[in-house]
Amino acid sequence: MSVRVGAARVRALLVTLVSFFVLACAATGCAGGDDDDRPRVVVTTNILGDVTREIVGEEADVSVLMKPNADPHSFGLSAVQAAELENADLVVYNGLGLEENVLRHVEAARESGVATFAAAEAADPLTFHTGQDGGPEEEAGEPDPHFWTDPDRVRKAAGLIADQVVEHVDGVDEKAVRNNAARYDGQLADLTTWMEKSFAAVPENRRALVTNHHVFGYLADRFGFRVIGAVIPSGTTLASPSSSDLRSLTQAMEKAGVRTVFADSSQPTRLTEVLRQEMGGDVDVVSLYSESLTEKGKGAGTYLEMMRANTSAMADGLTRD
Repeated sequence: MSVRVGAARVRALLVTLVSFFVLACAATGCAGGDDDDRPRVVVTTNILGDVTREIVGEEADVSVLMKPNADPHSFGLSAVQAAELENADLVVYNGLGLEENVLRHVEAARESGVATFAAAEAADPLTFHTGQDGGPEEEAGEPDPHFWTDPDRVRKAAGLIADQVVEHVDGVDEKAVRNNAARYDGQLADLTTWMEKSFAAVPENRRALVTNHHVFGYLADRFGFRVIGAVIPSGTTLASPSSSDLRSLTQAMEKAGVRTVFADSSQPTRLTEVLRQEMGGDVDVVSLYSESLTEKGKGAGTYLEMMRANTSAMADGLTRD
């Protein structure tokens, strides 16, 4: 009798121990390492992060390094984020010098054997131009990294991202990725059509853009606008204008009859306010989401939402009396 009781107690103890370890491992992820085994795509900017998530869907984890409302020219990485790059199956980044503080980490990941894809370099990049119809003189002839302001180029990049995911990320369902890419391609095509109709309301003599820095060259090229100049005469927000730069810009604006400046919503408006004073206060400053998405529900939580918000703001700002 005592032997049977002892055996029962041992069995009960074993059941308790097994249950404890199962619950502990479920809580900590030590049993099976499911999360660690999931394929991972790491993306530098939040705009490309949104595009990549639309394509990848549930097939892999997508980690985005750049926070909402950040500046792609100046954001940096923590040690943990830098390690993420080197442990990824695929790294998607903008390239052409945009992520100025991150590119060395991308290069380190590439050298360690991680597949990397520079979206801007594959999207038929334009170059900065000099003069009234273009960009900064010191960057003339250099490739412009801001390709996402042209939705047609984003369509091309999105298709290439799908190819990269299928080729380099083991374990994904190719059919699911291709279906996601086809669905998103249709949404991007609809966006282009909608933007064309929206901009059709802007008269030819008002199709002139002045921005906080040179970021809308692709949009101007695609939809027939002239780029008059920028408050910061550079393709990066890290540059600073001189007093002569501001005088040249105000003269160009006076000549072109431009009274609207489009400034990034995440950038300080001090320089734009200086420009307003230079022109006697007769300048409208319109906020756009030019280089970063916002948090969800804050105006530009996705690429599609950002482009629609910008198009509406630009069309309204350029037709306002």
